[in-house]
Amino acid sequence: MQQLKQKIWAQIFVIYTRFVLGGGFVFASVIKIKGRRFTTLSAENEPFGTPFHFFETMYQTGLYWQFLGWGQLLAGFLLMTQFFARLGAVVNFPIVLNVFVITLSMDFAYTPVITGMMLLANLGLLVWHWDSLRVLVNLPAFPEEKNRLEDEPVWVYLGFLLFLFTLIYRLARDRYDPVFWFGTCLLIGLLGLVLARKKIGFHLNKKHPGTTRDA
Repeated sequence: MQQLKQKIWAQIFVIYTRFVLGGGFVFASVIKIKGRRFTTLSAENEPFGTPFHFFETMYQTGLYWQFLGWGQLLAGFLLMTQFFARLGAVVNFPIVLNVFVITLSMDFAYTPVITGMMLLANLGLLVWHWDSLRVLVNLPAFPEEKNRLEDEPVWVYLGFLLFLFTLIYRLARDRYDPVFWFGTCLLIGLLGLVLARKKIGFHLNKKHPGTTRDA
């Protein structure tokens, strides 16, 4: 794992995994915090035990529905900041595990594939940070190398930008367009890569002196 964590491509992959996983939960959280349903139609008359009836029941609880939203918002925010990514991976794990089990328990068609990938992504983040998270199981923590690409402030700024865009978009709109949201986030993420190209080049050159020119 230590060798993998030195790879620039692996660090970039982890950074954007945090963005995607955290952004997805922020996107889903705001509608709950606002006290709205996922859909504009009531599912009170749906058959008992179906996904629609299940979500309608959670919605009708009111406070619990909003509590779920705040939990998802916090976990997503921590992941997207990058600075608090370790804590975000820990906080997010029981949430995404719960979501995965729910989709397995009912007829959600192929949704368990998506939630299963989210769970695997979160597990991957926990493994990535295991050296410092060992203290959670009463084992000594191992020091991690400082001043790596994933520690650059540019990712923190980018995370806040993605978080604010997602939060404001979902606060402004109950009826959302996931394609527009994801497409805009993708463009912001690509812009982040462009802005960080010098930092990426610097770290590549540091690992392999003389093989990479600064962009």
